[in-house]
Amino acid sequence: MQRAVIVTLLVLTVLVGGMLHLIGLNAETAQQARMANGIARMTTGLIVIWVFLGGGLMYFWRDRIAGVVRRIRLDERVKFTLFAVLLACLEEGVTVSMTNLAPVFGAAVGEAYITASGNYLDVIAFHSVVVFVPYFIVLPLILSRWAFSPFAVFLSFGVVGTLCEAIFAGNVGVVIGFPMWAFVYGLMVWLPTHCMTRPAARPVGWIGTFALAPAVFGLALPLVAVEAWVIIGLLGHPGMHFGG
Repeated sequence: MQRAVIVTLLVLTVLVGGMLHLIGLNAETAQQARMANGIARMTTGLIVIWVFLGGGLMYFWRDRIAGVVRRIRLDERVKFTLFAVLLACLEEGVTVSMTNLAPVFGAAVGEAYITASGNYLDVIAFHSVVVFVPYFIVLPLILSRWAFSPFAVFLSFGVVGTLCEAIFAGNVGVVIGFPMWAFVYGLMVWLPTHCMTRPAARPVGWIGTFALAPAVFGLALPLVAVEAWVIIGLLGHPGMHFGG
């Protein structure tokens, strides 16, 4: 069943990318076409590099990587958080690169983009990775007590990531991209979960599995709210550097 779900999500992810290209083809003005085509090509780059290439490497090297990670003498929860942060930084390296390649994709930098800024450090420190650190802290605390499978964690964190994207965009329609977001965010935690040793974890039923996403989202929310207050309220950092 897991393989069937993954294949279905991959097919739907490709269709999401194709839909973005169709939007570009049907744009009414040249400026709208440049923006839509640029975003479509950036998204395609993200899918190819992070989902297919990155996800494929994680899958085929999962046991070898797990052997290395398990030999590191740190608390399992700390290792999980650090590993997830590292993968999130790698993913943002891809997205920021795509944004800065806008001229290659037929648009000006800032005319088409898939990140809040073209500055990598700004993106990870004030917009993306920093916001997910609370989730990366809460999730291993849960996993150390309950035996959620890596696949369940992958899907659940995909849901969490999709919700965050919808909130940030202020558009519920963003959830149509769940198949893609499942890979974008799920791959940040799938491999760390596979590498985590959990001898005391208790089995989890279907109800518990469905409750994982809202539990992670809800438990991390207070920390995320504090971060948002510091970044936006205290530091006055803009939520978006493009688009006027």
